Amino acid sequence: MILITGGARSGKSSLGETLARRQNGAVLYIATSRITDGEMAARVEQHRRHRPAHWLTWEGHRDLHQVIRAHDEQVKVVLLECVTTLITNLLFDEAGETPPEAMDFDAIERHIIRQTDLLLAACAEVKSQVILVTNELGMGIVPENLLARRFRDIAGRVNQRLAAAAEDVWLVISGIPVHIKGAGVQGAVA
Repeated sequence: MILITGGARSGKSSLGETLARRQNGAVLYIATSRITDGEMAARVEQHRRHRPAHWLTWEGHRDLHQVIRAHDEQVKVVLLECVTTLITNLLFDEAGETPPEAMDFDAIERHIIRQTDLLLAACAEVKSQVILVTNELGMGIVPENLLARRFRDIAGRVNQRLAAAAEDVWLVISGIPVHIKGAGVQGAVA
């Protein structure tokens, strides 16, 4: 498993797509975004246009461990974009319309960690190379509101679990990939 992390618009997605293309095989692209407004619809459409047309695409955020296992015989690479959006969707699935002050963040985090562990187990079991893209949220200021602070904390702990399990970890800063764990991928950024 390869984990790619970095800030918004750092070049994470481009690196993930480059690594997926270099595996020379069928790719399953798992898109976790929900379309919630026109701006998000435009972003999703831009990502769709940027991907090679022959890649398989699965859009959703539930039971991704089952999706990865179900496609293992069909593909050589699974590219999951993005873990941070996955966490957001799982959080709101659990919280529903509950206001942040009333959310049981400990229970929500336990649910997200269970889903993360199921995802990691699937990544370890399949023959496919799995590439996960996530956001590094902990390098900025402490958010001013409760929901944002708790989300940042949960995402940070999930990212730590993913990085611990990954064979290779890349941090992308201003379009420059920095290899921070593992043997690396031959010619990954050349």
